[in-house]
Amino acid sequence: MHVALAAAMLMVCVPAHARMTVAQKKQIAHKQFQTAEKMREALNGRAQSERTRAAYSKVIEAYRKVYRLAPSGHDAPGSLLAMGELMAESGRVLKDPTQSQAAIEQFKSIPTEYPGSHERVDALFTIGKIYQDDLNDLPQAKATFDEFLKKFPGNQLADDAKEALADIEDAQNPNPKKRKRELAKEKEKKPVESPQKKERAKKEAPKDEEPIPTADISVGAMPLTPVSAPPPPTKGPLPLVTGVRHWSTPDYTRVAIDVDTEVKYEAGRIPAPDRIFFDIYNTKLAPELMGKSFDVNDGFLRKVRVAQYQRGLTRVVLEVDDVADYSAFLLPNPYRLIIDIHGKKTASQVAANTSQPAAKTAENSSPEPTKAEVAKPNAPELKATEKPTSEPTFQTVAPRADDAKTSGKVVVDDNAEAKSAPESKSAKETARSDDDSATKPHVYADKRRKKDQAAAVTTREAKPTSLGERSLVRALGLKIGRIVVDAGHGGHDTGTIGPTGFKEKDLVLDVSLRLGKLLENKLGADVVYTRDDDTFIPLETRTAIANQNQADLFISVHANSSDDPGARGVETYYLNFTSSADALEVAARENSVSEKSIHELQDLVKKIALKDKIDESKEFASNVQSALYSGLNAKGGGPRNRGVKKAPFVVLIGANMPSILAEISFVSNPNDERKLQKADYRQKIAESLYHGIAKYVGGLSGVKLASKTSPATGQ
Repeated sequence: MHVALAAAMLMVCVPAHARMTVAQKKQIAHKQFQTAEKMREALNGRAQSERTRAAYSKVIEAYRKVYRLAPSGHDAPGSLLAMGELMAESGRVLKDPTQSQAAIEQFKSIPTEYPGSHERVDALFTIGKIYQDDLNDLPQAKATFDEFLKKFPGNQLADDAKEALADIEDAQNPNPKKRKRELAKEKEKKPVESPQKKERAKKEAPKDEEPIPTADISVGAMPLTPVSAPPPPTKGPLPLVTGVRHWSTPDYTRVAIDVDTEVKYEAGRIPAPDRIFFDIYNTKLAPELMGKSFDVNDGFLRKVRVAQYQRGLTRVVLEVDDVADYSAFLLPNPYRLIIDIHGKKTASQVAANTSQPAAKTAENSSPEPTKAEVAKPNAPELKATEKPTSEPTFQTVAPRADDAKTSGKVVVDDNAEAKSAPESKSAKETARSDDDSATKPHVYADKRRKKDQAAAVTTREAKPTSLGERSLVRALGLKIGRIVVDAGHGGHDTGTIGPTGFKEKDLVLDVSLRLGKLLENKLGADVVYTRDDDTFIPLETRTAIANQNQADLFISVHANSSDDPGARGVETYYLNFTSSADALEVAARENSVSEKSIHELQDLVKKIALKDKIDESKEFASNVQSALYSGLNAKGGGPRNRGVKKAPFVVLIGANMPSILAEISFVSNPNDERKLQKADYRQKIAESLYHGIAKYVGGLSGVKLASKTSPATGQ
């Protein structure tokens, strides 16, 4: 008996994770890896000046936890590599050589722990580059590259190692050979002036040779102004290309190239095999990116490769098939080059997708993706509450009524407003208290009502817009199904802070969750949230979430601010170019960039011009603005109607669906701030937004409902 009692006590003392099977540990470690990837994505979305030692340490520890949970798991080597990369990056950003040295020690542990992994090759090469570029320890760099060539003479990084050794030799023993090599390289890559010569050169060049284009450069169907001549070399250390991220769907991929500062770039396309490439001038690759490639394989974008094409020139190559068009634009704060690629989709493919059941997942998803597994292993996680499907964007999925107990979001009763929560509660606490008010009879009635709704859906002719026009969306009778609700800001990005400390990020999250439940319960739409908690999501990721989930509408919820405490009112924006100083000021604030930076984003104009959904976005914005103003002004004395406006909001750029940004009030106004802190007023805002969306949807051919598949076990 004493033995049994001792054994039982021992079991109590053993940590829970120690009692799990190896398979369970690996599964938890994989989810932790996805969490760490999301944290790294959020860190990359912050300007370097805002990255702290504590922020880097937090992400590094998230990866370390993966290794500790399952050292034999397939994510463990990648976690150790990511830890080293983050240490090296923090050493450069924080100007701390001790972090660079810590990165070297971290990389050295990989071949010891995982002698058969491909990460050991990347680790050894990166050690050499850190010695060479970050620590300027040329003897150690030379010894490391010599060791690399001895161990891996046939590896794809061997040529880069030889080039690094040549640079080290030139630095240690200056002589004319270095200049001769550079001149020889420039001669090999001499621009071809006439179209005939260019075409002949393309035919004669080996398939692995990619000449730099000098004319007829285009982004999709729109011309991209070429750099007339490569910018002159800059003095001092070159800016770094520090990261590559990508988000993918069956017919769209967004690639983000992280850079230290503003850069000049050129784009070109080469056939047989089809490749799109971007040359980024006066830059060099961060050591951890040398020779890296990122597999996408979404049906039209196969791989992304990055390389130091020549001194001061970084090349990003996209290996593609059946690409319809592509475009690019540079975003600041932090700087990153965003590339959008759209695949071709035939009518037969659309018809095939229409006939597929709603339960089928996207081709680029795992068989049963969890919430944390939406993204590719090499890409940051897209924070979305639903897994994407391969159905067309007008095919919807009806919400499950029992989500109320599992989603952790606000539940709104169809026949009554949400219960008021104490003003001191956070958005999540308010959501929980609202969830508790949902009783079982309501749930069952909700299920029956939605079943009846789904069975009773009928088609109707779409109405013309307010201007009497019929867009392609209306002419084709497309229906609204999936709606992405984007709560602005989050995490370290608080947004506007009111006079008494009320934060925009908390306000818009609460309103967004309330709006989402209204759209689910009343409209029968499938709702995806870009964030459902206090998480920072980079602006380019939010649009990618909408595209990846094949959404039909995108609404971003924000609150306004002004130096004038008396400023008040509501306004709604749609994506378009504007010269309005006021609109640019709001766009600059929500984009977290200055007005000067806004004007420098020349390529945004080309991106906006490519979209044929501006008219629908304008109609969408008009409906929401009208409902928002009338809903909050029903008894008089409400906010001022500031109207519908257009502006180049980054969060709307690249969206494949009608998209708007709603400024629901001025948090900077003391009176409005007091109202916004009340749950019933936030509910009124959500209902007003809902009525605007419902009015817009009512002008189309309706909402098509389908049964939602149950989430995978354990979600």
